[in-house]
Amino acid sequence: MVSTSGRTELMEISASMQKAFSTAEETAGEYCKVGDHEEPIMSNDGPLANDLHLLKLERWRWWLLVAVNIFFLVAGQASAVLLGRFYYDQGGNSKWLSTLVQTAAFPILFIPLFLIPSSQEASASSSTPSFKILASVYLFLGVLIAGDNWLYSTGLLYLSASTYSLICASQLAFNAVFSFYLNSQRFTALILNSVVVLSLSAALIAVNDDSDGLSGVSKGKYILGFFCTLGASAIYSLLLSLMQLSFQKVLKKETFSVVLEMQIYTALVATCVSVLGLFASGEWKTLHEEMGSFGQGRASYVLTVVFTAVCWQVCSVGVVGLIFIVSSLFSNVISTVGLAVTPIASVIVFHDKMNGVKVIAMLLALWGFASYIYQNYLDDSKARRMQGAGDETRSDSVC
Repeated sequence: MVSTSGRTELMEISASMQKAFSTAEETAGEYCKVGDHEEPIMSNDGPLANDLHLLKLERWRWWLLVAVNIFFLVAGQASAVLLGRFYYDQGGNSKWLSTLVQTAAFPILFIPLFLIPSSQEASASSSTPSFKILASVYLFLGVLIAGDNWLYSTGLLYLSASTYSLICASQLAFNAVFSFYLNSQRFTALILNSVVVLSLSAALIAVNDDSDGLSGVSKGKYILGFFCTLGASAIYSLLLSLMQLSFQKVLKKETFSVVLEMQIYTALVATCVSVLGLFASGEWKTLHEEMGSFGQGRASYVLTVVFTAVCWQVCSVGVVGLIFIVSSLFSNVISTVGLAVTPIASVIVFHDKMNGVKVIAMLLALWGFASYIYQNYLDDSKARRMQGAGDETRSDSVC
């Protein structure tokens, strides 16, 4: 058990970091985000300089938070995909139930929302949008998430876990395209290289004859699974860009609580849509029979569904954390890394076939990921140099 003084100290550290991150993020209105490959314009405000100094002092804690959220995202995503494949392998066949479990455990997100306070100054610095506007944003994004999850569930039904994950890696290429049009992200040579390489990776999977990897899956169903997964990857990237646009244009702030509330309310809408789809499709009538005929028994069926839902929300905690601590682009990049881990895990757990085409596709996906990471490294180095120059200028002006 943690003592009362320990909890108090933890809350004070968390609050100070929230203040620093929220203040730094609020100044994003004065400059374009470095994570989106735009040139920053440093502010001369005194409080910002103090908060940036705090960030330097607490940098090891920042890296610790990044590492923890990366673990949540990668482990949660890989586990959820493998459990989803296990559900289908053992006799599960409900696409809407698979869709539902991707968001049904969203109340877990209330834990970090209540435990980690958000900056009050950041919340008071800008006007809150009207209820109708917020409801419209959450409703639209929630319905889009539900449709996206259904496409993912359909793709996983007809594809092996390794093939599914490799196709999902194309979301990074889609993210670059949507960010260019919606979030003013400019294309660099490295970003363009990443888009091309990831597109080639997806194309290799498309022409790869993997339809015999799953029993009872015809060539036609394999193609359907491929396009459903590819479409879901595109919609997921569009969702990230639309969320980023909502923070910039509608909410006009990106504090921890605002980001988490966005995730919670859109998941609530997506869950309601998934429940409606489950009943409208008639799949709910077969769930009892499906549970009885599940390969590993009724208890295993319930545990599979429950833990799949929990794993998706663990992944969501990591996604939200990385969006808040770093950027939505970085969160998507790490998600792509997790997709590269899943094929290896699926070969070990399900003995999926890993032929030469899949290996080449995975190497191409890693190449595209490395290009993205290196571009982020260049942007971060540039931002540090400009920050150092700004600090020196302020010091000279004080002297």
